[in-house]
Amino acid sequence: METSTAPGPPKGRVLDIQHFCTHDGPGIRTTVFLKGCSLRCKWCCNPESISPRPELAYDAKKCIGQSACRRCLAACPEQAIDVAADGKVRVDWDRCTDCGTCVPVCPSRALHEFGGQMTVEEVLADVEQDAAFYRESGGGITLSGGECLRQPEFCAALLAQARRRGMTTAIETAGYVPWRAFAQVLPYVDTVLHDFKVSDPGRHREWVGADNARIHENYRRAYEAFPDTQFIARTPLVPGVNDDERHVRAVLAFIRPHRNVIDYELLPYHRYGESKYQFLGRVYDLRDFAAPAAESLARLRAIIDQAFGRGGAPK
Repeated sequence: METSTAPGPPKGRVLDIQHFCTHDGPGIRTTVFLKGCSLRCKWCCNPESISPRPELAYDAKKCIGQSACRRCLAACPEQAIDVAADGKVRVDWDRCTDCGTCVPVCPSRALHEFGGQMTVEEVLADVEQDAAFYRESGGGITLSGGECLRQPEFCAALLAQARRRGMTTAIETAGYVPWRAFAQVLPYVDTVLHDFKVSDPGRHREWVGADNARIHENYRRAYEAFPDTQFIARTPLVPGVNDDERHVRAVLAFIRPHRNVIDYELLPYHRYGESKYQFLGRVYDLRDFAAPAAESLARLRAIIDQAFGRGGAPK
């Protein structure tokens, strides 16, 4: 878990701020994505959020080539950039140290950096551009990642200030952090969107990179310690991994005894983040996976609707 040790107001390692989000909590929201994650999900659609450090990214489609530029080759102190056969540059990812020296000299922004430090005031200055939409829709600010709870001091300070300014607050978490992070941040959170990725501990380790015992214990404690906070359970539904009735019923058995868990959402797997792996010089492991079948998704959602009293018996 990362903590800020610098004097003065806490700073966070921010990846991106996205406006007009409608699936990250109630109403229209602005979602602040923080850098750093505790897990290694094989289907991750935000690989640029995993490392807590700023990272170099390269989009070859934007590169104008050595004949028109070559500035990055001269700028790189590690000599980690050379020229490919097509005349565009290429990055030697083994030699690159993510120092970012090449980024400001790239005129086409083919080279860019994921992540940077921001203060609470800097983030809120951006977020408050949408203040009128929050008032109309009941929306507000959502912190996501990566894993936002890896930066608990920054999260707590940001959400406390957002509440003072009249915003509703939410976080998205996978739960694999020390309990003290939950205890520090949740007093300032109205809605917690929390993942149940894989029920079986062994398969959870295989697909996510860690056991799920700490995650489940954190959620149990959070439900009990924060009875006035709303919780929404979620599963990123990946075919062949967790798109089965056994997983859905296991999650329902876990959450239904707790009245402050108000819903369970299934988020169908997609490949929208695949290009980011190329930007970072990485290989995407799930290239052959497809989205869940519509019939399977409908059947599992019917089971959830029945559990929450929203419809008849599933077929």
